[in-house]
Formats: sequence, structure tokens, C-alpha cells
Amino acid sequence: MKTNQPMNSTEKRAALTLSSVFALRMLGLFMLLPVFSIVGQSLGGYTPALIGLAIGAYGLTQAIFQIPFGWMSDKFGRKPVILFGLVLFALGSVVAAMSDHIYGVIVGRLLQGCGAIASAVMALAADLSRDHQRTKLMASIGMSIGAAFALAMIIGPWLTNWLGLQGLFYAIAVLAMVAMLVIYFLTPDPGAQYLQRDAIASRGEFSRIFKDGQLMRLNFGIFTLHFLLTSFFVAFPSRLADLGVELSDHSWVYLATMVAAVILMLPMIIIAEKKRQHSRVMLAGVMLIALVQFSFGMFEFPLTILVVAIIIYFTGFNLMEALLPSMISRIAPLSSKGTALGVYSTSQFAGAFLGGPIAGLIIQYKGMDGVYLIGALMAMIWAVLLLGLKNPPAFTSYTLTMPDVAEDAFPSLIDEIKAIEGVSEAIALPEAGAVYLKVDKEQLDNESLAKFSGEELGARS
Repeated sequence: MKTNQPMNSTEKRAALTLSSVFALRMLGLFMLLPVFSIVGQSLGGYTPALIGLAIGAYGLTQAIFQIPFGWMSDKFGRKPVILFGLVLFALGSVVAAMSDHIYGVIVGRLLQGCGAIASAVMALAADLSRDHQRTKLMASIGMSIGAAFALAMIIGPWLTNWLGLQGLFYAIAVLAMVAMLVIYFLTPDPGAQYLQRDAIASRGEFSRIFKDGQLMRLNFGIFTLHFLLTSFFVAFPSRLADLGVELSDHSWVYLATMVAAVILMLPMIIIAEKKRQHSRVMLAGVMLIALVQFSFGMFEFPLTILVVAIIIYFTGFNLMEALLPSMISRIAPLSSKGTALGVYSTSQFAGAFLGGPIAGLIIQYKGMDGVYLIGALMAMIWAVLLLGLKNPPAFTSYTLTMPDVAEDAFPSLIDEIKAIEGVSEAIALPEAGAVYLKVDKEQLDNESLAKFSGEELGARS
């Protein structure tokens, strides 16, 4: 199969609908970030610590249920599990909307996070795509998450100013219901469902992941990145308010910073990919974050300089958000890729959870500046760990589809494939009639490998 082949109609529908579902759900989660530390002060029982807990609460249940939801989708089906998760997310939004006390909002946020559908959506995407088109589909989902975050920063303040906090939560519930309709009516049904090792965690692979120093550096990185993000938004909206920026005008600040940050981030990603300087570029991104955190903790800035600093901050944040999952996919062993991504996602949401209440406690007892200084310290620890990070190997993942091969023939077949020049790893998946490969494209004897399928290979990622 040629890698430049277009997606078929099923793959196009899957890319559009699953990206939409991810975007709608993440939009709902992210819209609260830039506003809640201000509007949440009107709730009964308000304290800075509880505000932080409410902001980060969804991360706790996301971290707990991320991997189990993937396992459930293997047993009960992708769509039923995704729909169940979206129902929980919608119910949590309604619970929060009906609450005029901070504890009710915390319960709602915890319930929102129970709908941890990421791995189930990724597995459905794999079920609905051919091997050589899967990278495109996964990339469309990844881009939808980034777009949802940027859009949430912009429309969250505007929507809250228009509808209030209660209306914002009801709007989030509506987004979840729209996502349910998209899954039920518009997303294609898979013809067959397989164990997707690159999307679903395997129970027997966790010890291997935890012993891998390179993967754990990346897991600590995504934990820290989202700890810093959540803690930042517990404190930062109040700084804008102190400078006289009305809540409705926060949207303009975030619009300017997001656009500028994306423009500045792109050349750094190109350098990382083209010159294979991932570790150095990532170190630069973390240092940008640390610089802004330290500056905010030590100095008060006028609005113009504040906006420049936020542009620098989100340049570093967006850079790391783009490079970290790419690094995980490239470094993780083929047989453990789903497990590596599951641990990575759990680390991400654990960081999002802890960042909120810890920032709230610091504000309550030490003031706003302490939040930024703790963030700077964590970023510097992260930077030190990055000094030991290696650039990813120049391997590409492929899938060799072999639907007519008997299950007992796969072991000897794997030995033959591993002997081909340029093949680094080969893992059999007999139930799917496929072999997962990692290859060095420059050294690969493609002609010898094509003999096993009778056609050219298609890129997987």
C-alpha cells in the first residue's frame, strides 16, 4: 500500500467525528480554567484551596479510570463505553450547574472526570482505519485537542460573562450531549474489534514501563506540565483582574497570546524533527516555562509586559504538549505502546489534579507569588531530568497485514521478519492478522519485507 493513498469514506468520517468528540469534551473541560478562580468566589464555602480542588478535581477521576475504561472497551465494545463516559461527563456538568456551594461543584467535577474515554476513542479510531492511514486519523484527533484548548481559553471568559458560572456548566453538558449524538448517529461502526496494543494498556506490561528511565522522564514531564498548567490558572486570572482587565476582555488577552505562541512554537518543532534535536528543544521549552514562573513570582508587570510573558509561557507549554506524546510513541516498545500511553495519560491527569489544590493551599497560606515560585522550582527539577533524555531513535512504525496466515505460523514468521535488514522490532498480533514493526527506513530491505504481504508497506506512525 502506498503511503500517499487517500483515506476512504469510512476513515474520513471516523477522523471527523472522533476528532469532534474529543474536541467537544476537552473544550468542556478546559473552558473552566481561565475563569473559575474568579467566578468561583461567589459560591458558598469558598476558599482558595477549595477553588483549586474544584479546578483540578476532574484530573483525579481521569487518572483513576483512564486505563480501566480502555479495558472495558475491549470487553463491552468501543461505542457503548464512549457513550457511557459521555453520559457521566454530562451528568457531572449538570451536578455542578445545579450547585451553589463549592462542594457541589467539586462533586460535579469529579463526576465529569469519571468519563475517561480517551483510550476507548483511540482504540475505535484504530478499529476504523487501515494501517497506512492510522497516523492521519490519530493526528487529526491530536490537533483537535490543541484546537480545543486554544478555543477554550478564548471563549471560556466570554461565555461565562454572558451566561454566568451556572450557564457555563449547562453549556458544557450540552457539548457532551452533542458528542453523544455524533458517536451514536455519525461515527461508523467497526466491522471488527481487535486488541489494539498501541491504544489499550496491557496488564502485564506495567513493570516494564516503570523500569524504563527514558519513559519515566517523559511521564514526569507530562505530570509537571499539567501540574503547572492547573496551578497557573488558579492564580493567573486574578492577576489580570488586578490590572483592571474585565472578565469578558480576558478572551482578547488569551486570543493574542495563543496565536503568537503557536507561531513561535512551529520553528522549534521543525528544528526538533528535522535536526533530531528533541532533547535540546524540549529543554529550551521547559526553561521558558521556568523563566516566566520565576518572573511572575518575583515581579509585578504592567499589562503589556504581562502579555509578552504569557506568550513566552504558552510557547513553551504548546511545544512540550506537542513533543511529549510524540516522544512516548517513538521510545515505547511496540508490545507496550498502549501501556506506555496509558501510564503517560494517567500521569498527565494526576498532575492536573494535584496542581489545583496545592496552588489553592499555597495562595490561602502564603499568597499568589508562592504558586509561581513553586512552579519555577518544579520546572527546574524537570529541566535537570531532561539532561539525561536521549533523542528518539530514527525508527518508523509499520503494520504488516497478513489476514490469511494461520495463528500457529506466526512465531516462525516473526523470526524470518526480524532477520530482514532494517527491522528493529517485530510483534505478532494473530487475532488481528497483523505484525507490528519498527524499522529504520534508510536501511530497510523493503523488497524482502513486501514478499510477506505481496505489497508495499504502509506507514503506521
